[in-house]
Amino acid sequence: MAVQSWQAPTTETSKHKKPKGFFREWGDAILFAVVAATLIRWATFEAYTIPTPSMEHSLLVGDYLFVSKLHYGPRTPQTPLQVPLTHQTVWGTDMKSYSDAIQLPSFRLPGFSEVKRNDVVVFNVPFESQHPADLRTNYIKRCVAVAGDMLEVRDTQVFINGKPVANPVEMQTSYFLQVPEPNDDIRRAFKERGVINFNSPTGEPEPQMTEMGPGYVVNTTEATAEYFRQQPYVKGVIKQKATAGNPEPETFPNNPDYDPNYPQNMPTLPPALNWNRDNYGPIQLPREGQTIQLTPQNTRFYQKIIMRYERNENLTFQNGQLLQNGKLLTSYTFKQDYYFMMGDNRHDSLDSRYWGFVPKDHIVGKAVLIWMSVDPYGSGFGKIRWNRLFNLIN
Repeated sequence: MAVQSWQAPTTETSKHKKPKGFFREWGDAILFAVVAATLIRWATFEAYTIPTPSMEHSLLVGDYLFVSKLHYGPRTPQTPLQVPLTHQTVWGTDMKSYSDAIQLPSFRLPGFSEVKRNDVVVFNVPFESQHPADLRTNYIKRCVAVAGDMLEVRDTQVFINGKPVANPVEMQTSYFLQVPEPNDDIRRAFKERGVINFNSPTGEPEPQMTEMGPGYVVNTTEATAEYFRQQPYVKGVIKQKATAGNPEPETFPNNPDYDPNYPQNMPTLPPALNWNRDNYGPIQLPREGQTIQLTPQNTRFYQKIIMRYERNENLTFQNGQLLQNGKLLTSYTFKQDYYFMMGDNRHDSLDSRYWGFVPKDHIVGKAVLIWMSVDPYGSGFGKIRWNRLFNLIN
């Protein structure tokens, strides 16, 4: 069969073509923009903002970030029936922006990096079961341990595989600042040093009366705490930390789903571990292909993974043991890698210490750049934190 090459229409035929109307032109332009923005947002970079202080002072409330999907590879959508450029709700409403009638397997396209220790990572929070995995709320934390690592926290210091790791430069924790009385000097120092209480309408820490007298409980860096130790208007600076051996029932795996009613709603779990936010572990992170022998001691760590994140069927959990098709499950081989995430603001962060491991298929991307920063308590030109614009994220 002969094939005729395509030829452009002549001027004579082109001049009779009906031109697009105003609304048609704008409709085509908007459609193209939405498709292009959706593809860019899915495959390359997406903009996020920091709404909470869990990463202070490394990242500040009001920082606007670019998050790279290229580093770890973009994920194919699991929930395809969704209004473009939305997450959980339609803009400005409480109306759900998606339908979970169709749920597809999610695959990750190749990236040029794996998740590494110390990366600042955006991910879908695992414990939020009311949404599909790819539409759960986005959290941002620092990855402190990767698949296969043994993690432990001793007296606030993180250890990986038995060795202490370097703390983030701007890591914060809690201190009690004892003062003779609240005064303008310390309030001025709070503002200059960026010590903020986001539960206060003014952003200023509020004085408290304690057994040691008046003072302030603040989250700040060790450098700022040392600064206050040198000030004449501060009588003492005491680091706040949980005592080893004093269990906090809200920590994982004592509270595997971060249920605020634990332990009343979870009476079948084994006795609580003596873990708290500052003395945690040791705990090993599962890696893809790793086979473990399940015991009554370690099942509590991996029960949620095996039942929820690994897409297994016919599993039940009875009397602290896992059963598949009614038979006791004595060993298990993991299907994906898992990570441990912590906020740099160690005493004001809901993170893996409370709800456990982050599956690889929940990883969104790597935070790489601050493109804008707005001080929620600033005004005028002072509202923009000019020194943070276009800073790389470490």
